[in-house]
Amino acid sequence: MPWEAIRVARFANLLLAGFLAGNEFGTKVAVHPALERLSTPERVRAEQEVTRRYASIMPFWMSSVIVSCLPVLALGRRASGFRYSLLGTLCFVAMLASTGFGNIPINKRVLELSSETDQEEFVELRERWDRLHTLRVILNVAGLGFLVVGALAEDKV
Repeated sequence: MPWEAIRVARFANLLLAGFLAGNEFGTKVAVHPALERLSTPERVRAEQEVTRRYASIMPFWMSSVIVSCLPVLALGRRASGFRYSLLGTLCFVAMLASTGFGNIPINKRVLELSSETDQEEFVELRERWDRLHTLRVILNVAGLGFLVVGALAEDKV
């Protein structure tokens, strides 16, 4: 039974982590570069709409990845892949901390900006946000990689 439980936990964890890492990578290489081609007033409005949408789903999604790591760690603490699973979990925790202390305050300010009068501030905020988002993408991809290695290295518990 414990082996089946960890397989179910791993499946859910890898699925959630894969979706999150893929989404964050996609926004880094496709969504935001496309928005950068817009005029600044158009970009402010577009970023505000994207931010509103993501603000409604990302807190749950990001947190669910970390929560889904907990049964993997608890059930696999004696497995050979445990250290990799722990490293993956720590990457996602660091990503959430970076988001909470860096990206979210910027997002809140961007939502307050006027597309007509706050263009310079917007550009400065987006440059900082993009650097923090790059960190998040790195942490998400590394976290997923560690979780996958942990799953592949795992022996029966």
